[in-house]
Amino acid sequence: MTEPDAIPASLLTFPCSFLIKAMGLAERGLEAVVLDIISRHVTAVDANALTVRPSRGGKWIAVTVTIDAQSRAQLDAIYQELTAHELVVWAL
Repeated sequence: MTEPDAIPASLLTFPCSFLIKAMGLAERGLEAVVLDIISRHVTAVDANALTVRPSRGGKWIAVTVTIDAQSRAQLDAIYQELTAHELVVWAL
């Protein structure tokens, strides 16, 4: 049996390239919200690092941003703020 202390805190090695994805309704400006939230936690966000994919019916969009993640705490803060926002249905 593995002791809890022996489990690594993260399987990621920082710094690393990391994809953050958020989904919400298409007509509500989710792209700007996601970019604004991530920009508060990341020093430089490249606008080319953002992609938007609509659902088949066009009601939903998935916004993906690639960042240079510096720590687990940074990622936790980004996800906490994303999931707390009313326009974000889910974040992955």
